[in-house]
Amino acid sequence: MLNSNLPEPELLKTLLQPLLEDFQYWFGRSRDLLETEEIAFLSREQQSDLLERVKNAQNEVSTVHMLYKATGGQAGVETATLMPWHRLLMECWQVGMRFRMEQSTKQKQDE
Repeated sequence: MLNSNLPEPELLKTLLQPLLEDFQYWFGRSRDLLETEEIAFLSREQQSDLLERVKNAQNEVSTVHMLYKATGGQAGVETATLMPWHRLLMECWQVGMRFRMEQSTKQKQDE
């Protein structure tokens, strides 16, 4: 639950820093999957495009995180900036879930 009595810098620290760390973590996992696995249900172009978008988002998140730290936690992020990252993560999660489900089905068929 959000505590509206927190001063703004504390609110940023409580919400923004963990959110940026989560974006970095999940983009890193997505990048690893896209760089190390051949995703059968994606064309090479689709997989390459998704990987490039993940790399770009990682760079953007890193930049925002550096600015946040450089300002001592005084800089925020517009929701308009966060939403494309969120949509991209949702897309990556869907790809990852489908990939793992197909891998699991394939393993069971091989047994």
